[in-house]
Amino acid sequence: MHPNNNNFPPQTNNRATGFAQTGASVPPGSYPVNRPNFGPGYPMARPGATGYAPTARPTLPQVRPNLRPVNQVGNQIPNLQINRNSPEYLRTLTADQLRREVIETELEIQKTLLESERAYRKNVSTVLDLIAPSAIDVTTTHLLIGTKYARSFFVLVFPRIIVSGWLEGIINSDIPLDLAIYIYPEDSGEVMKELRKKLAKVQAAIQINQERGAARDPALETAYQDIENLRDMIQQAREKFFRVGIYVTVYADDLEELERYSQVVEGVLSRQNIIMKRAALQMDDGFNSCLPIMKDDLVVTNNLNTSPLSACFPFVSSDLSSDSGILYGINRHNTSLIIFDRFQLENANCLVLATSGAGKSYAVKLEILRSLMLGVSVIVIDPEQEYKDLAETVGGTYVNMSLNSPNRINPFDLPKPLPGESKADILRSAIIDLIGLLKLMLGGELTPAEVSILEQAIQQCYAKRDITPNADFNNIVPPTMGDLAEILSGIVGAENILQRLYRYTEGTFAGLFNQRTNININNNFVVFNLRDLQEDLRPIAMYILLKYTWNEVRSELKKRYLVVDEAWFMMQHEDSAKFLLGLVKRARKYWLGVTTITQDVGDFFNSPYGRPIVNNSAMKILLKQAPSAIETLADVFNLTKGEMQVLLQSGVGQGIFFAGSRHVAIDIISFPTEHQIITTNPEEVLKRQKQKQASLDN
Repeated sequence: MHPNNNNFPPQTNNRATGFAQTGASVPPGSYPVNRPNFGPGYPMARPGATGYAPTARPTLPQVRPNLRPVNQVGNQIPNLQINRNSPEYLRTLTADQLRREVIETELEIQKTLLESERAYRKNVSTVLDLIAPSAIDVTTTHLLIGTKYARSFFVLVFPRIIVSGWLEGIINSDIPLDLAIYIYPEDSGEVMKELRKKLAKVQAAIQINQERGAARDPALETAYQDIENLRDMIQQAREKFFRVGIYVTVYADDLEELERYSQVVEGVLSRQNIIMKRAALQMDDGFNSCLPIMKDDLVVTNNLNTSPLSACFPFVSSDLSSDSGILYGINRHNTSLIIFDRFQLENANCLVLATSGAGKSYAVKLEILRSLMLGVSVIVIDPEQEYKDLAETVGGTYVNMSLNSPNRINPFDLPKPLPGESKADILRSAIIDLIGLLKLMLGGELTPAEVSILEQAIQQCYAKRDITPNADFNNIVPPTMGDLAEILSGIVGAENILQRLYRYTEGTFAGLFNQRTNININNNFVVFNLRDLQEDLRPIAMYILLKYTWNEVRSELKKRYLVVDEAWFMMQHEDSAKFLLGLVKRARKYWLGVTTITQDVGDFFNSPYGRPIVNNSAMKILLKQAPSAIETLADVFNLTKGEMQVLLQSGVGQGIFFAGSRHVAIDIISFPTEHQIITTNPEEVLKRQKQKQASLDN
């Protein structure tokens, strides 16, 4: 430390007032006479002192005046104050002293800025201020955090055997709670020492009982075996030892609800012989321990090895969330989102079963609306005109199929062959499908002779139009029902068939089935409306539409959904049910997902083709069911008693969602804008129509 030229007592350091501690005085004669009175390690030259020469100094930025007493050499003036930023003072400094002054000034500026910043931040709200509650009231039995009540628990005792997933009952409950698990690894060497001591005590107790002639103690023998097994596994590095603390904090809106939740949590664990205690007098420590800050304030631990510790894994609830797909609803077990992509399953087929008014069409329309945003094309066969508003909203094609509409589909149409596909197979498949359609149209079973006559007549119809396995299917004109009637009129034994076919060729229904196709479904969303068709014509029309759709699907590969609403119409007849099953089985090869919807569980499963359709549908949605159908569903889907109760007690849009081998309870939800588009509630539909009409009038 360099001495200075001040000869007055040291002053207290006080930068705020501009004074500084200067150090002890220097006795006269401490320096050689012939040495210059400047430079590092020497007294500073002052005006009037020997060897003083003014020197130009750079001017520093102006800061708050910083004054301190200075005594001039030879003229002691005790209370003289000068401005440390004045040119006169700066000229008296050496280069090192000037550098030191600059550094000190910079530090003062930084200190001032920090103090200003600190004062500013005191009046600024932070994230902690925003998330902190208004107040916390800590009692011996609970916490009041703002307006929420909280109570903490800790696991005190585990049973000898812990069942995997024992936390499932707590996690899947509807109770708002936080769960914290603290795991502290223990040194295997220390654990082995403790186990040896414990083993010696148990052996001694057993020997004492034997010497006394007492009956054997099963508890001691079991403890002896457990300790030996644990020692072996730790020695072989198959197990490790841990101290584990498990804490739970439940939340409620009032004390009554808090007590009810507390009893549920305690009851769930007590049934598994796990003793859980309330953190009385330590509620604040329990709350802190359940926060995600890795701070264990309770420190109530149990000794567990690896195997029972693995049973404490908390994420045991079913989860059907994936990285891609659409939102189907909310998992009622744990309120997680059910996001899924049907095309990631072994097949993209879906079966929807529910009673009338349970929300099956609502769920399918919600799926359609969200799938369209991902580029999936959708074709709907709509027997009840439930998809009209959706088609108009998204700019889809709405095709009305009735005797009075101009829209027609020719059953004899053939698909365009894909590369490498055999034309002979296409023609053969078309003939088989037409025979199934004619069986449906003629009603009742046909004799083998009649089936042969029909097959011969259909082949001649195609041959009449030069449609053979060697023809170019891109430039053909398919025959019609009129051509078939003409061929049948020239075949001996076909009189009965021709007479029964009359209503479809020249009779009442001739306009619907005896004309060439005049529609185009080149749109991502197409709806075929069958509401205006007579009841006995609907299965026939659905068959023709499915055949026409299948031809389109085979002609171009792209992601598609084919929705068949009220499928029980087709399940009433063997040929139509068989055709639907064939479609479901073959859909996967052509990137097609068939959605089958029905409310009549009895008719659907009474058909021999009902269960095969279920088995070939990887995704299934079961909504609210009638008591008369629940036993049938339980047999088909292997439902538990609890799942049966879920289906019986579910509200609208609630049920069970199956995806492959996994299934969860689902609550189907929609956003308000989606709801306005897809709802079929008569009151809401009428209100929307009035609003639409009012907007048009204005």
